[in-house]
Parts: sequence; C-alpha cells; structure tokens
Amino acid sequence: MTKNAIQKNIEKAKAGSQIAFSSLLDSFWNDVYGFQLKRTENENDAEDITIQTFSKAFDKLDTYQPKFEFKTWLISISKNIHIDLIRKRKRNVLHSWGNTDAVKKVLDDAPSAEDKLIQEQNLASLLQHIKQLKPHYQEVINLRFFNELSYAEIATRLNEPINNIKVKILRAKKLLAEVIKNK
Repeated sequence: MTKNAIQKNIEKAKAGSQIAFSSLLDSFWNDVYGFQLKRTENENDAEDITIQTFSKAFDKLDTYQPKFEFKTWLISISKNIHIDLIRKRKRNVLHSWGNTDAVKKVLDDAPSAEDKLIQEQNLASLLQHIKQLKPHYQEVINLRFFNELSYAEIATRLNEPINNIKVKILRAKKLLAEVIKNK
C-alpha cells in the first residue's frame, strides 16, 4: 500500500469507515505481529499484543501525526503495550509471593543465630517437661519424636503390641500437654 493510500485509509477510518479500519489492519497486521513474535517468542502473547495494538491505535487514531510512518507509530504502540505487559507480570509475580520477607525466607531458609538460640531454649524447656512424666511415657516419647521410630519399630523394641504403643504415645502427649499448660 502506498503512503498516499495509507493516508486516505486513515482519514476514512477517522470518519468511521469499517472498510478503512479493515484495510489498515490487513496491511499492517503481519508487521506488528512479526515484531511482537520476535520480542515475545510466544505466538499467543504476540497475537494478544497485536490485537491490543490495533485496538489502541484505532481508538487513538486522532492523535496520529502524518509526519511519522503509520507502521512506525503502530510498532511504537505495540512496544509500549509489551513493556506494560512485562511490568504487570513482574508485579503479579511479586504480589503473588507476598511481602519481600517471605521471598527472603524462601531464598535463605537457614535459621539465624537468634532462631537457633530460641530452638535450643525451647528444646531444653520441653526436655524438662518430659522429665516430669513417668519413665515409660518418657521412653515412648523419646523413641517416637527424638529417635523418629515408627509405631511398629517402637513396638518391636519394647516387645509390646502396636496398639499399646499407640495408646501410650497418645496418653504421653496428653500428659505432656497438661504439664506444659500448668507451667
């Protein structure tokens, strides 16, 4: 399409001619789509951005200045839409992660010196509470939660039926909760 024909179609489109809009779309679709396909490397994104480009361009057709190439004007609109899309996606990613403290925890989940100290103090306190239980309750808690043995392994080690072990552990946890609650 010649420069003169493009200008005539732009003027007709400004007047509301659907045929002129279609002609401009057909003439420049491949240029804008190809530009976006190279930028996004994604056919769906390139197509979406191209559609948005023409929609925005046709809405703002009154702002087009003939001293610029129409194709250049479209490409610049398209580029800005793509930049906005990238910014929006980055915001959404950061927003979906929540606050930056959560991101830092994911990136560095090693406990700090304070966390280690608190854990040690909590463990020492817990061990003091466990010592207040009867010895057979202390033993099942130790085997289950500190040695991380299964119910079957504890039953084998203590030579008791597995159901007895389950009941003992349940009872030991309840008694331990009462001891902690009373402190």
